[in-house]
Amino acid sequence: MDYLIILAEAAENTKEAADKVEPSLIPIDLIWQHITSLQLLEALTFIAFGAVWLIYGWRVFKILVTICFGLIGLILGICANKYLVGGDVTWLALLSIIVFAVLSIPLMKWGVCVLGAISGGILTSGAWLAVGLPEKYVWTGALVGLIAGGMISWIIFKAAVILFTSLGGSVLITTGTLAVLYRHMSNAAKLQDLALQQKWFLPLILLVPMVVGIALQYKLSKDSKDFEV
Repeated sequence: MDYLIILAEAAENTKEAADKVEPSLIPIDLIWQHITSLQLLEALTFIAFGAVWLIYGWRVFKILVTICFGLIGLILGICANKYLVGGDVTWLALLSIIVFAVLSIPLMKWGVCVLGAISGGILTSGAWLAVGLPEKYVWTGALVGLIAGGMISWIIFKAAVILFTSLGGSVLITTGTLAVLYRHMSNAAKLQDLALQQKWFLPLILLVPMVVGIALQYKLSKDSKDFEV
């Protein structure tokens, strides 16, 4: 009977170890679910707009800043309704979009710097995961990028514009491309396994187009005066 006791203890220890597993800080499952839910036309639209962001974002950055802050207002409006107000989320979200979008126009430089700082945080946290560093400390990498991105963005305005537009373009292109591949690859399950099981996969394929976009925009905008606000 001793071996039965040993097996029972082993099973109990395994259960306790499983219960102690920390939840993932990055909701990869949720991100992948949104990506694979895109229809073909939506995915191609993402790719087209992402290419514009990635290559010519520096020309239309004022419009992009307004759009980004409108989206931030949307998210904050939904969160405020969920946790504070509990009323009609549609009107609160719409009001938040308008307020943030309008405020971004006179505060354009500050808005670009905020977006540049956020982009820096995303860039370094993505690099942190891509090289296989512990996920539970990813906030450390994000904090470094947030501070560095904010400082660089305030000192060199052009760098902030290129940074956040390259990131936005990369996100759209990567999302659209993955959605198309998932729908039309003969072995889509392998792509899903890469995305869900290999933590370096999504950060890496996001960072590569972003770096390309930074290089392209820097080259194309060398002598441009379109960065004045």
